[in-house]
Amino acid sequence: MTSPSNEILRVSDLTVEFPTDDGVVQAVRGVSYELHEREVLGIVGESGSGKSVSSLAVMGLLPRGARVRGRILYRGEDVLKMPARRRRALRGGRIAMIFQDPMTALNPVHTIGDQLAEAVLAHGLVPRGQALARAREMLDLVGIPQAEARLRSYPHEFSGGMRQRAMIAMAVINNPDVIIADEPTTALDVTVQAQILEKLLEVKDAVNAAIVLITHDLGVVAGIAHRVLVMYAGKPVEIGDTDTIFYRPRMPYTAGLLGSMPSLETSGGRLRPIGGAPPSLINLPAGCPFAPRCPLADATCRGEEPGLVEAGEGGHYAACHHWREVAATADPTTLFRTESEAVG
Repeated sequence: MTSPSNEILRVSDLTVEFPTDDGVVQAVRGVSYELHEREVLGIVGESGSGKSVSSLAVMGLLPRGARVRGRILYRGEDVLKMPARRRRALRGGRIAMIFQDPMTALNPVHTIGDQLAEAVLAHGLVPRGQALARAREMLDLVGIPQAEARLRSYPHEFSGGMRQRAMIAMAVINNPDVIIADEPTTALDVTVQAQILEKLLEVKDAVNAAIVLITHDLGVVAGIAHRVLVMYAGKPVEIGDTDTIFYRPRMPYTAGLLGSMPSLETSGGRLRPIGGAPPSLINLPAGCPFAPRCPLADATCRGEEPGLVEAGEGGHYAACHHWREVAATADPTTLFRTESEAVG
């Protein structure tokens, strides 16, 4: 298949393993996706599904002992085969990351201005004054008031929302092509979450970047992502346009995530959480890893792990033996019935 001319990033069959004393942790198993200019791709799933590890692999920030296979193509060039110096130039320059916890990502003993200026100086031979001017411009862009004075502030003097805005400013200060946002609204209240997501979109448009948005909350990607990739047990289990994923899911796990999320449709009604817990990535069960929690699981599911198959139009793929049955269900979230519904 010919790559689109506006494709920036393509991840193909990415696998990441971590050897441990207890066995090999299969953190990421065959992840593939592509990212186009100005696109927002949401990667969702429970904790431990491999979302963050797959993106740290793209950034080249995995621990030294990690085993990485597959291909990560940035504008056609394989990142995994690049010399270390080229990868360092790419990281923070053309591909930037907003980390989950800004309090630990920011250095507490350096001012915000110094840290933003350092991000500029690390990727270009410019005078320090020019780097600080760029830092002030970025604080203005992300909506931090009194940007000139705030350059001299330390991270602990910022609120949680302001620290996250500073992290966004640091990510976009070199006009990257790709921004990887790892749970950018974690630990923020709902109002501040909405402000951060809105600001992230504004900044994305200002620098013409594409975004990979990692989250455990489908609600976060509802109004911001063009496409959604759902992960479970280190593997993609469904991918498609955002509206398709929300209104026509084909994988029971996706339906379960939607059923456990409050919405206008469920206002006043019971949520339908997924029972059980994700499997150990050291000792994965035979067959579909979701089978122990899936209401549709049968002998086929427990014996054979399904691959991604076309389950609809427009690039909609699902990894489920029973996707047609899910498609035939008017409201797939009802597959996960509450105890009271089961008794009734």
